[in-house]
Amino acid sequence: MGFTGFPDEAFVFYEGLEADNSKVYFTRHRQLYEEAVREPMLALAEELAPEFGVAQLFRPYRDVRFAKDKSPYKTHQGAFIELMPGIGRYVRIDATGLYTAGGWYSTASDQVARYRAAVDEDLSGKRLQRIADGLAERGYVAEGDRLKTRPRGVPEDHPRIELLRHRSLYFGRHFEPEPWVHTEAAADRVRVTWRDYAELIDWLCTHVRGSELPPH
Repeated sequence: MGFTGFPDEAFVFYEGLEADNSKVYFTRHRQLYEEAVREPMLALAEELAPEFGVAQLFRPYRDVRFAKDKSPYKTHQGAFIELMPGIGRYVRIDATGLYTAGGWYSTASDQVARYRAAVDEDLSGKRLQRIADGLAERGYVAEGDRLKTRPRGVPEDHPRIELLRHRSLYFGRHFEPEPWVHTEAAADRVRVTWRDYAELIDWLCTHVRGSELPPH
């Protein structure tokens, strides 16, 4: 069956999970999760795959081994299309609506070094600034891990100081659960935003690339 939107029950499910993040709640509502959340997300990923590639759906369980928060379940369902390690397109739903993003998510030290060098260099850095400004003008929000202060050795008056603070960089847009989210039009919204991230992702794949360090 093709993608027909996310039913209202998907958002109701996550409202309940936020209120009661327990195995009892999730087990009791497992069928609702499968039918209202996971199956529509799989259908969305399948519909978008011919243009963007195969998406990986994230598991609903949190890794709590080293976390202070021991809540067992994620309060959202996400899917990610990876073009290079840590670089790609993302979509998720949660109690607040639909969210899409695209960019660089990992913080491997070699990637950070290449990113900062490319931002600092005028030709590549000015291009990224133009891309970032264009996305912001269209309503996308810059996100990612970033330093509160400037990186060591970077002057305070550097023209791209805000970009240089980033240790990962992606842009995203949030949509409220309006009526179109419950229809096949949701796929068109995701498709448009994912196309808008193309130039940013191209820059990141060219200059940041995947990490070449051995895995931990």
